[in-house]
Amino acid sequence: MRPPSRTGRPSYVALSESGELGRRAQRAARLLAACELCPRRCGVDRTTGAGGVCGIGARARVASYGPHHGEESVLRGRAGSGTVFFGGCNLRCRFCQNSEISHRPAGEELAPAQLAAVFLDVQDMGCHNLNLVTPSHVVAQILAALAIAVPQGLRIPIVYNTGGYDAVETLALLDGVVDIYMPDVKLLDAEPAERYLTARDYPEVVRRAMTEMQRQVGDLVVGADGLAVRGLLVRHLVMPGLVAESEQVFAFLAGLSPDTFVNVMDQYRPCAEASLATADVDRGQRDGRQRLAEAAPRRDGGRVHREDAAPARDAGNTAARNDQTDVVSDGRDRVADLRSIARRITRAEFGAALDAARAAGLRRAARSP
Repeated sequence: MRPPSRTGRPSYVALSESGELGRRAQRAARLLAACELCPRRCGVDRTTGAGGVCGIGARARVASYGPHHGEESVLRGRAGSGTVFFGGCNLRCRFCQNSEISHRPAGEELAPAQLAAVFLDVQDMGCHNLNLVTPSHVVAQILAALAIAVPQGLRIPIVYNTGGYDAVETLALLDGVVDIYMPDVKLLDAEPAERYLTARDYPEVVRRAMTEMQRQVGDLVVGADGLAVRGLLVRHLVMPGLVAESEQVFAFLAGLSPDTFVNVMDQYRPCAEASLATADVDRGQRDGRQRLAEAAPRRDGGRVHREDAAPARDAGNTAARNDQTDVVSDGRDRVADLRSIARRITRAEFGAALDAARAAGLRRAARSP
């Protein structure tokens, strides 16, 4: 682990001045020809514009950028964290809250010089840091842009805001480039990782990745102004019915360091495919209430009787309705395994997760303001 620079300059400046930053950008670019930048190792030739699982070719796509005031207080400060939201993702989380830009190649394609201009613009806006959101699949493009932006004056800390599905070999290219690693560590068991993230090897990958991140930057260092300077900041989103997964995550993080800075988050809501499962659950509840109502006895002129026989229906309309039902059933079947996460977490679940963090011995785990 390298200590923070005593000159106040991010360490990537020295890498740029020595030419090492440019050399790393070139090495990363070569990996795009048969892409092995992330653990998917698709082998797709992205230099032709083709995309693998991430859907992104030779150029990064930027969906939006600018000051963000919803990040952790140690990142946002008063001026905001300078988020750059990249389109595409190497994960396919079935509950993704950013699926509109992560599950498709959203945003404008930018050449390296254009992406460098975005980075410099973020700095000119007065943002405290450059917060790269969902960067794992565009590390080569980021390095190419940094090789241009740093000689032009980029000097703010770089935040690597990732889902945690990162190859250690790619992270090695970022050693001395990234100041603050911020992985969102989701699950550490293979079965739910496959079901919810579509990546059975996620637990193994994220353990290796976090170990490498910790080696590079160490525990989070916060300056006198309350802003993060360098280090590892971990996010963990507590999910419904998966508090045992949270316990595993906290135990692993405490093993890395009891001073790991952990933001325990309670804002889970079912999105993407999980939102379809929510609709399915709601529909099932409505259908159940309707069946109860239909089965209930009806009062008619003081007499109580049941409607045992259904009225005759037009055969053509019935067939059409059956076809529609088949389509709905196919959708229900596709998301049936998401019903357990098709709700928000309860206060009790979140409280249990916080208790698990403390029980694991994490001294800097809390719900971050």
